[in-house]
Amino acid sequence: MAPLPSPDSLVTRARVRLTAILVLAATVIGLFYLFATAHGTVDSLGRPLGTDFSNVWTAGWMADHGRAPEAWNWPTQHAVQKQVHHDPAIPFYGWHYPPPFLIIATLLAQFPYVVALLIWQGMTLLLALCLIRRILPGDRDAILVALGAPVVLVCLGHGQNAFLTASLLGAGMFLLDRKPWVAGMLLGALVYKPQFAVLIPILILARGNWRAFIAAGLTVTALCLLTLAIWGWPVWQAFRDSLPLTQHIIIEAGATGWEKIQSPFSAIRQWGGTIPFAYAVQGIVTAIAIAAAALAARRGSMEVRGAAALSAALLCTPYVLDYDFVLLGVAIAFLAADMKRRGALPWEPTWLAYAWLAPLFGRSLSELTHVPINLIAAVAVLALAVRRTILLDGAFTPCGLKLRRI
Repeated sequence: MAPLPSPDSLVTRARVRLTAILVLAATVIGLFYLFATAHGTVDSLGRPLGTDFSNVWTAGWMADHGRAPEAWNWPTQHAVQKQVHHDPAIPFYGWHYPPPFLIIATLLAQFPYVVALLIWQGMTLLLALCLIRRILPGDRDAILVALGAPVVLVCLGHGQNAFLTASLLGAGMFLLDRKPWVAGMLLGALVYKPQFAVLIPILILARGNWRAFIAAGLTVTALCLLTLAIWGWPVWQAFRDSLPLTQHIIIEAGATGWEKIQSPFSAIRQWGGTIPFAYAVQGIVTAIAIAAAALAARRGSMEVRGAAALSAALLCTPYVLDYDFVLLGVAIAFLAADMKRRGALPWEPTWLAYAWLAPLFGRSLSELTHVPINLIAAVAVLALAVRRTILLDGAFTPCGLKLRRI
């Protein structure tokens, strides 16, 4: 039986460029409207500008005023958020991060709220664009396609940290072989994303890079000790005490909304599955994703390793939201770079186009149909990376011999 023909021919550079321009225009217009119609720090819908950034700036303000441990107390932080935004009806955005992220929050809180939001999103977006430029040097459309990615609008609208997360993880994988000490420091700085705690060390060890492993460990230790030196043990105690509530309310009960959380765990819960079954499925998917990313880290090209790491990271945690799929955008850039160098395999352009577009409609379609659009995109990109590792890098052939493409 002949294989189904792929629609790869429909994914042309001109069409990708046009789509990116249209989405970028919508992003600029949407953000301009959001700020133009805001009243102080509150938008026309009664939400803080940057929504999730509200908990970051508030936690930083509290730390700067000697109240750091209280940032993990939900009622207390909500009361401060109401004061910050001068609105008693402001929605609550909880602070769930480990203490090292409080360092960044405190620095941002030295500026007025809106200024801090613009600095935070502008600088971290710039870091991500610089990484894209390094991954795809000389590609005249790389920055346009990156800026026009729908997930950029999603992340900017939420004032989230996904640009920073993608930059640290992507740059760490990019530099792992050539500058292992720097790569380890970048990967260690992801201590504020503990859901990647299992994935990152395994990828470093799969590559056999002990210098990067040591650098990552030292960076994690230094950041944790720095928080102890600044705020003492109470911030860590407050963080630990908040974990059960975060687990039960946010992750297991889906208070954020199952359509926003695009993980295997949330998909099972959205379909009516029990919590134990959802954890079991999440555990299986996590193990497969880590094994796949480790295979790519061990035998794949640098570009394939990067794509596998960033896509697997999205599958290894029960709590991953649609704005976190900035990581998938960087994974797409890694695969695009490998495709430019070694050629495209069938269905790759089609699936990469799907993954690039998915955050545009992933949340709304998931709410309507219970189909995890973004989750499918992450699985697809990881599968493409593994396929290239097997077919082009000879992952399963003796002595790493590469298979000839047909």
